[in-house]
Amino acid sequence: MRMWSIVALTLAALVLGTSFAHVLEWPAKLRYDGPEYVRLQTSLYVRWGPPSLTGYVEPAAIAAAVALAIVLRHVRPAFALAATAAGLMLVAFPVVFFWRVQPANRVFWTAASAGAMPPDWGAWRTQWETGHAARFVLHLTAFALMAAAVAGARPA
Repeated sequence: MRMWSIVALTLAALVLGTSFAHVLEWPAKLRYDGPEYVRLQTSLYVRWGPPSLTGYVEPAAIAAAVALAIVLRHVRPAFALAATAAGLMLVAFPVVFFWRVQPANRVFWTAASAGAMPPDWGAWRTQWETGHAARFVLHLTAFALMAAAVAGARPA
């Protein structure tokens, strides 16, 4: 159990760090005009997804959270906390990511390649930023639940 606890918490912390970074960047990015925002989106985040290593951290974190829940399946209430954490990680990715973030990514990358701004770029920016804010809340809650599960599964 100790190994899965360390792996799951470490991977969840890495994912939480990336979603927290997006939230921290949000106020500054609201001051950018459309072309500057698209330039930022298509340069700063180029290595945040596959095939780079960072693109595999979140799926690995989800798998580790599920594995932790399985390891804790006979430990109550740690199992319920770990299973809920794994469920929240699965809502953050793929659900929220592909519903809110990825469609905006496609719009910004298409705009950058075409050299033209989408007329509704502000709405896409809001969708992208709020999608990441929602993911941060899910990641933070999942991390806290996993930490509580691990703490509750150990002898005092």
